[in-house]
Amino acid sequence: MATVGAFDAKTHLSDLLDRVAKGETITITRHGVPAAMLVPVGDGKRRLTHEEVVQGMRALRARVKPDTMTVREMVNQGRRF
Repeated sequence: MATVGAFDAKTHLSDLLDRVAKGETITITRHGVPAAMLVPVGDGKRRLTHEEVVQGMRALRARVKPDTMTVREMVNQGRRF
């Protein structure tokens, strides 16, 4: 766990957020006293990768036969991915 002063945190916030996004926890201090912590977001909804989206679309295409569903129904069916 890294420790960063408040002034440095303000100056380098973007870099700190990149580090936190990779899993690091950072403590921000004010005059040497811990004031806040930057921690990665817990089990939030993760974003799908490009490959997962493509696989989902291919699976949908395999399930749907032409002319059996309207375009709106296909869109709604695909929203599960």
